[in-house]
Amino acid sequence: MSTLVSVIIPNWNGARHLPTCLDALRRQTHPALEVIVVDNASADESQSIVATRYPEVRLLALPENRGFAGGVNAGIAASRGEIVALLNNDTEAEPQWAAELARALAEHPDAGAAASKMRLFDRRDTLHAAGDVYRADGLPANRGVWQRDTGQFDREEYVFGGCGGAVAYRRALLEQVGLLDEAFFFNCEDVDLAWRAQLAGWRCIYVPSAVVYHHLSATGGGVTASYYTGRNTLWVLAKDVPGPVLRRHCWPIVRAQLRISWEALKAWRGAAARARLRGQLAGLLGLPRMLGPRRRVQATRRIAIAEVERLLEPVP
Repeated sequence: MSTLVSVIIPNWNGARHLPTCLDALRRQTHPALEVIVVDNASADESQSIVATRYPEVRLLALPENRGFAGGVNAGIAASRGEIVALLNNDTEAEPQWAAELARALAEHPDAGAAASKMRLFDRRDTLHAAGDVYRADGLPANRGVWQRDTGQFDREEYVFGGCGGAVAYRRALLEQVGLLDEAFFFNCEDVDLAWRAQLAGWRCIYVPSAVVYHHLSATGGGVTASYYTGRNTLWVLAKDVPGPVLRRHCWPIVRAQLRISWEALKAWRGAAARARLRGQLAGLLGLPRMLGPRRRVQATRRIAIAEVERLLEPVP
């Protein structure tokens, strides 16, 4: 009997992309698939498209926009699968995507998550993410981003985490370390969850045969993404990174934040640059909010500091 995979698609005004996403899920080879679209109070035709054209899809209509994290959490709470896969609404998954994620998790019992290979929707030979890394200067990054895919990331291997736009989690992992942090709202909530999973002793397997094509920032980018990235990057540091690691890498972390601030100041006329600075300021002002969550997360750490250090990608 196949393991049930619940695919959670958070949606906000994504009517122009949903048919491509949902049609691709209809073509999945995995025989046990549950698809849930969580609509964050869209003002477009999203809900009617799902209700009239995709009767097999469960539509969960929220009364307000709870962001990526809130939408995903509502979907997880309503789902039944032993595996929960998150998928952006502006993606197209290859037919074997869900089956390959389920296979990889079955073959790697120490992995609580499985990361997809993500390529650009309009340039299908170009990578968006081959799993995620976390750098020693406190900046998360997509592995292989913007590189032409020539097979250099075709090995199934362990990585830090998976991009939240196309990643699968064991329900057992989520029950142990918790769901996405809704305080993050949008951006870096997947990085936070990856940290919590790794600290608790779970690993993430990168699955190059699970391929998804992604429209970048189609339904949430620009000013919004810049603000939340600026804020949440600091909150991940404050919440998840163990004290000895922060102390060892404090100067690269500070330099990275100052460099981002300086680059944003140089581009001050751009709305996204100003949003990034506002996000950094909000992150600093909100650091006390992370103290309680930090104590809880650090209390769950089951791996040695030396193992934590091995998770970090060197600064280029």
